[in-house]
Amino acid sequence: MQHRTIGNDVVGRVTTSAIGLGAMPLSITPQRPSPEAAEAVVHAALDAGVRLVDTADAYCLDATEMGHNERTVAAAVRSWGGSDDVLIATKGGHTREGKEWGLDGSPAYLRRACDASLQALGVDAIGLYQFHRPDPQTPWAESMGALKDLYDAGKVRMVGVSNATVAQIDEARAICGDAFVSVQNEFSPGFRSSADELAHCAAHGIAWFPWSPFGGMGGAGSLAETAAEFAAVAEELDVSVYQVTLAWHLAQADVVIPIPGASKPRSIIDSAAATHVRLSDEQLARLNTTP
Repeated sequence: MQHRTIGNDVVGRVTTSAIGLGAMPLSITPQRPSPEAAEAVVHAALDAGVRLVDTADAYCLDATEMGHNERTVAAAVRSWGGSDDVLIATKGGHTREGKEWGLDGSPAYLRRACDASLQALGVDAIGLYQFHRPDPQTPWAESMGALKDLYDAGKVRMVGVSNATVAQIDEARAICGDAFVSVQNEFSPGFRSSADELAHCAAHGIAWFPWSPFGGMGGAGSLAETAAEFAAVAEELDVSVYQVTLAWHLAQADVVIPIPGASKPRSIIDSAAATHVRLSDEQLARLNTTP
């Protein structure tokens, strides 16, 4: 497993795996894995050298079980034996009234959400706390101020944002200061609209977590539909198209840490092996101009 760094000299530099685990598939559908099967996925990731697990309080079926994914991840890490070098990154700011995905970026809500996440994860301080998505009803600066307050209170060690623009990233940097270390946006072979945000993060040493790194694998914009060239390179290298896709992500900048989702051990084991894939300059050029 290759390693990459999150953080800075002020908050500390955390060395973590170049591939993370997106834990969302373990919780959000009625067909989700059993607790034992979910545990096996997390254990497989950790056995493969993964040391970053991305979760969120809203990864659940509805509001009655907020924190389901956080509790699942935390229990699995503990049963694996626990590890001081496993960074669990969680998020707050989404609500799940009924089964709907709502938004609440108000400072009061984020304080409550963080406290609930601390309890769900069973920790005194969250390694990385991310604002899940901008709330049109709450000024961005207020939400960022809440993150800074959580950091100042010692409840979180680092903060980040998700689904943010370049302007929002810069405002987060200005308000949160050195506590601000990461951005998590959608980015994949079939969805490159956030390329400017990726380049901005690379220029400023901010960790970049591409969510849905394979593009959903179905429907418009999916890897299967738009990236036949990725399949061709996979055949050339005799590896899976998923490994080629993650290797392409890693080649974009040294701040990139993909977080592929997995609901089966074999999926994350395959993804973790992507750090061994070496793309030639010619192959990377082909992939960078596709689709």
